[in-house]
Parts: sequence; C-alpha cells; structure tokens
Amino acid sequence: MRKLLVFGASGLVGKALVEECKGSFDVYGTYATRPVDLPEEKQFQLEIRDMDKMKEIVQSIKPDSIISCLRGDFDQQLEFHRELALEIENTESVLYYFSTANVFDGDFTKHHSEEDTPNASSPYGQFKIECENMLQEVLKERAVMIRIPQIWGKKSPRLDQIRSGIENNSIDAYSNLECNHLTDEFLAKQLKYIILHKLSGVFHLGAVDMMSQDRFIEELVSILTDKEIEVHYRLLQDTPDTYYFGLKSIRNDLPESLLKTNSEMIANVVGSS
Repeated sequence: MRKLLVFGASGLVGKALVEECKGSFDVYGTYATRPVDLPEEKQFQLEIRDMDKMKEIVQSIKPDSIISCLRGDFDQQLEFHRELALEIENTESVLYYFSTANVFDGDFTKHHSEEDTPNASSPYGQFKIECENMLQEVLKERAVMIRIPQIWGKKSPRLDQIRSGIENNSIDAYSNLECNHLTDEFLAKQLKYIILHKLSGVFHLGAVDMMSQDRFIEELVSILTDKEIEVHYRLLQDTPDTYYFGLKSIRNDLPESLLKTNSEMIANVVGSS
C-alpha cells in the first residue's frame, strides 16, 4: 500500500481525509492536542514550530503522498512548509497543499478558475499565495495546489453557528455575495481520487454551481427546522453590488459522481447529523 501522511489529521478536514483514505492507503497522521482515529504507532503529536520532529516523521515514514491541512500563525506555517518542501525536495513524495478561494479576494468582479492569476488583498490570501509559490518553486510538479471554498461538515463550527442562530432566532447572511461551498466528506473523496490517479497542477474544488450566501443559508435552515427564523440580510462592504467569490474549474479530471451542487452539499451536511 502507498503511504499517506496527513499533517493536521485531527481537524475537520483531516479527520474526513483519514476516514476516507485509510482503506486505500497506509495512512499516518499528526495532531496538535487530540489524538486521531489511527493506530497509536501511526499518529504523532506535532507542534507546527517543531521542525526537527517534522523531519524525523517524514524520514521514518518515507510517505509517497503528503497532505497538509495545517492551521496556525501565518509565519510559522510558511516556515513549516518551506522546511517540509526542502526535506522532500530530493525524494519522490508528492505534496498536496490546501489553499483557499481567498487567493482571489482582491478581485470580486468574477468567479475564478485555475487559469486565473491569484490576486489577494487580505493577509490570509496573500500568505496562501506566498506559500503556493514557494512550494511550486521548490517541488515543481510534485506540489499540487488544492484551492477550496468554505468547508462545511456535520461537526463543523459553521453548522454549529447556524444551529445556535436557529435557537436564538437570529441568523446573518449576505445577500450580495455569490459563491460555492464544499463539505469535508466530498473534499476527502475528491482528493483521494486525485491522489490515486496521480493528477497534478492546481485544482479548484467546490460545488459546480454558484449560489448567493443568503440562499444557501436559507436552504440549509429550512432543512434543519420548521420554525420561522429571522434572517438578517446584510450587504458585503455596504454596497448593493454583487460580489463574486466562487471557485470554478476548467478541468475535467474528476468523474461525474464527484461533481456536486450546492444543494447536494447541504444535503450531505444535514444528512444523519
């Protein structure tokens, strides 16, 4: 079995990846404070500042594929990934790096595809661009960029916030923000396919259609409760203009079974939750 190492395996996305991939790969994972659902010998406690331990883990496992879904201080993340890239530079390991739609948050005039040049105004988006560029410079085609929109899941903080809003009969939503969404489970399935089929380059993952944020929230709430919930409609940046913040894809690598709509994402989030 090919070896897969997941940095950040205890987070929302990391847990979904471990669960989805452990039948197809020999999976290893790291965690910051809470152990993950893996045999004891296949999980490692790791602080993002501990470069030496990161290198020890990589050297001992010799993974075929590495997924990074780490979070934390931007400077520490950048240094971690620089050291990781240098550590595997002369190996055959492939790194799958989670980036974000925020690499385009400097231009809300259109939805963006993989062929568009990143343009970020936020510190988060700028950090992700810097990390993407550094990884591609060091690892070339062995650095695969996975750009994702907002992630939802049955145990996600975003869903908890919606449930709290239902209890308090008050939910905020933007009426002029058009975007797409993704769930932890669908993301894990898509990335497993990408790894198994050794696909490379930049990927924009997310629902295949776009939906205004208020409509997405309304549809989600209507499934979660029969109560009439007061939705406070807000304008992004206090202007009536429509802001486009979706990740669209011009690639045709993924099978039809892995291409889902926003409504299907909602059904996945609330199903058996």
